[in-house]
Amino acid sequence: MKNKLTNIIAVFTILFAVSGCTDDFIERPIPYSIDSESYFNSEEEYYNALIGAYDLLQSTYANVILGEIASNNTLCGGESATDVIGWQQVDDMIHTPVNSNLKDIWNWMFAGVNRANYILEFQDKTDFEGKEIIIAEARFLRAYYYFELVKWFGPVPLKETRFQLEDETIIPRSPVEDVYALIESDLIYASNTLSYTAPQIGRATKGSAEALLGKAYLYQEKFSDAAIVLENLIQNGPYDLVTDYDTIFESAGENGIESVFEVQYTDVEGASFDCLQCSEGNVAVGFSGVRNFDGPKFSPGFSFNVPTQDAVDEFEENDVRKEVAILDIEAFVANNPSWVNNDGELGVLYGIGYEHTGYFNRKYLPRKRSVNVAGDVNLTNPNNYRAIRFADVLLMAAEAFNRGSISDDKARLYLNRVRTRATLDDVTSSGNALTDAIYDERRVELLGEGHQFFDLVRTGRGNQIDGFSANKNELFPVPFEEIQFSNGNWQQNPGY
Repeated sequence: MKNKLTNIIAVFTILFAVSGCTDDFIERPIPYSIDSESYFNSEEEYYNALIGAYDLLQSTYANVILGEIASNNTLCGGESATDVIGWQQVDDMIHTPVNSNLKDIWNWMFAGVNRANYILEFQDKTDFEGKEIIIAEARFLRAYYYFELVKWFGPVPLKETRFQLEDETIIPRSPVEDVYALIESDLIYASNTLSYTAPQIGRATKGSAEALLGKAYLYQEKFSDAAIVLENLIQNGPYDLVTDYDTIFESAGENGIESVFEVQYTDVEGASFDCLQCSEGNVAVGFSGVRNFDGPKFSPGFSFNVPTQDAVDEFEENDVRKEVAILDIEAFVANNPSWVNNDGELGVLYGIGYEHTGYFNRKYLPRKRSVNVAGDVNLTNPNNYRAIRFADVLLMAAEAFNRGSISDDKARLYLNRVRTRATLDDVTSSGNALTDAIYDERRVELLGEGHQFFDLVRTGRGNQIDGFSANKNELFPVPFEEIQFSNGNWQQNPGY
């Protein structure tokens, strides 16, 4: 059974429907049934607003799958070259400011910012025991959404109260360093206020805030700051690597000891392809499934996000992670000859999609479920997204200690802790060779989890992506409508 927070999110979204897809600067806050200016009169109302702020995390499925497609890890795939054209364009690095899928990320992340800001705008209205926890979580969520925005779009408008229509004409796009300053401030507050144990499974903790803070420092190349906060988390936090890598991405492995922060999904009906952000299921999972699949363990999907041969070849011999991260469909067919398919014959069946490589992102393939679910099964996959894993924390710490010329010994210690779990030999190199080893390890450890594009561009390796143009494709374009609405207040990102 899913945890309580996910169930509350599902009910909350049904009762207080999310605003639909719009061309506005941001989506509106949840349309509460009472006047929003007179809200926040009780602990329950603060709590409900917090659930609303968490709810937009579920739309980050788009950030994850498109972050993979944009990288050298996967091709877009799908049915044809025009299937989800916005993703196809990003895959080929020919995207423009007119791209509905990039606009979704902008809209949905700003909706998350606005919901967190709504709480923080009224944080002093009503007092009750434990309110500081809600405020700290709201600040964590604001930092999370702003971190996604600055990763994708660079300079973005900043505001610590609710955005209003026409703000885009008077509020500038703040420099990246100012965006990170707010992110850091929010996460320092959250890490100093929260504990390592969440009030409910799925809510942010001290560890979540420390990990994201360390990541924000790393993205800015503040290596000393990153090393300090990440090592503190490693030494004092309750996290560890699970013994069996394969268990992490199965249902029983959700919210385990390796999960520092996890986006919760459930199989509650309530979405359509006209409002994907309304889904309580992980939409990326259905999109990544094997087309017309008929076999054991997995359910069919739409064959997007297909791993490249280059990504498969990155795994070293005997790396136990390879078969967990990559489904080799031909090998899977050969290993299941006795499967009785829907045609009454023996053998696994599957279809060939666009840009078929023979490989699929096994971590987030749709699993067979023991009970029937209402609605479109592709929109109700309950697979949680492991947003920050402890392995990621170890590798970020390794990078900070190495690239900051602080301690290659500690860098190797944390790197090799990840490699030992993968049954690989220790790395013994130092300096630049160690840096490259850490980069390689991040790619295979986190393959399929949406990080590779940003790892490449933040470390100056974007040229490994086919079609990548330096001084342009490090960022994505601000949606065309937003530039128009700003009446000349905002300039488009370079190259677009």
